[in-house]
Amino acid sequence: MSTKGFFITGTDTGVGKTFVTGGIAAALKEKGIDVGVMKPVETGCPEKDGRLEPQDALFLKKAAGVNDSIDLINPYHFKAALAPSIASREVGQSIDLNKIKECYEKLSSKHQLMLVEGAGGILVPLNEGETVADLVKLLKLPLIIIAASRLGAIIIHCLLSSMHSPSG
Repeated sequence: MSTKGFFITGTDTGVGKTFVTGGIAAALKEKGIDVGVMKPVETGCPEKDGRLEPQDALFLKKAAGVNDSIDLINPYHFKAALAPSIASREVGQSIDLNKIKECYEKLSSKHQLMLVEGAGGILVPLNEGETVADLVKLLKLPLIIIAASRLGAIIIHCLLSSMHSPSG
């Protein structure tokens, strides 16, 4: 059974997706809503004690105040700060959207609401043939688009992003 939730994407990388997603999670938690979080794919992860640490996923976990396994919250994490399809290829791995969906379903069965944060923008390639848009469609979640606060961002960037969304 699918729970209600939202997929948070951005017009591009570095526009504040993690900050906004964490803020929404913390606000929902404060209102007494059991919110689960997920950052299915994260690149640019630093290494600590021989293990990659997905900083965005850890931030979301803390903001939501959940005890869920980081491997469910973030099934794919890579050291290289590159597009997910390239970062995964560099280490001989492929990102499987069905694996992400399985993790999502496990998390969503434990929480009233889910927040899923994408990587980069809606058309970022996750593997050789699928993008973030394909993941949004697979999870059947409505989209929240985060844009930078600058001239043209809402009219141009958000409009272009929404045209390419699964519900477009």
